Amino acid sequence: MKRWGKVIGLSLVVALLVSALAGCVKQASEAEGSIAKIKKQGKIIAGVKYDLNLFGLKDPASGQVQGLDIDIAKQIAKKVLGDENAIEFMEVTSKTRIPMLKNGDIDMIVATMTITEERKKEIDFSDVYFTAGQSLLVPSDSAINSIKDLTKDSKVLTAKGSTSAKNVREAAPDAQVMEFENYAEAFTALKAGQGIALTTDNALLYGMAKQDSKFRVVEETFTKEPYGIGIRKGDEEFAKLINDTLKELTDSGQYVHIYEKWIGKKPN
Repeated sequence: MKRWGKVIGLSLVVALLVSALAGCVKQASEAEGSIAKIKKQGKIIAGVKYDLNLFGLKDPASGQVQGLDIDIAKQIAKKVLGDENAIEFMEVTSKTRIPMLKNGDIDMIVATMTITEERKKEIDFSDVYFTAGQSLLVPSDSAINSIKDLTKDSKVLTAKGSTSAKNVREAAPDAQVMEFENYAEAFTALKAGQGIALTTDNALLYGMAKQDSKFRVVEETFTKEPYGIGIRKGDEEFAKLINDTLKELTDSGQYVHIYEKWIGKKPN
């Protein structure tokens, strides 16, 4: 029995040492920071949306992803590696983007992500690079012109893992909220008549309305949505580089050019 006790004790010590070593390796990797990791791999991996016109939309014919988020991400790649094309775009959804960042699958999130206190507990954010407001996309002939027009019979569509679902439930507690994997699926459902409105930030809704003139965006907004670029917790060096890039884009006037290119007007 004493021999087995020693074996068990030794096994526990080995297990603890292995665990401690693994923790040290992980901490060393995290301490290395994203910039060092990006330079080693020779590219920056950006998590972006593939289904949002004007911000991140993949062209099935060319395979290229285009939008305001894409152009911003390219400028960060240029700042880190000296080449805006030294970048790989990986699709994320509102539900998958934070887990993918924390797992190391992507280096940053540039995907119309609203900065919230809850999200700050898991990741860090850059400065605000775009400010939107949540609204509704409805059929052109709809009588809905405000969040107040939604009733207990109203079915409102949105995406899983987004702040939109939480916000609309608070603003219109009687409405029925249906969540889909992404906004492309939600928009398809709206066109099929599964709901009377789709809700997310107005900037994204304008992109959908541009794709189909049978729908319009309700002008009234009921939230303020500041977008930030998501990075891993505690990566201060990378956060500073991104913020410096955003400031340079603003100071040079390049940000206004990018904004007008996609949104069709100057930022407020």
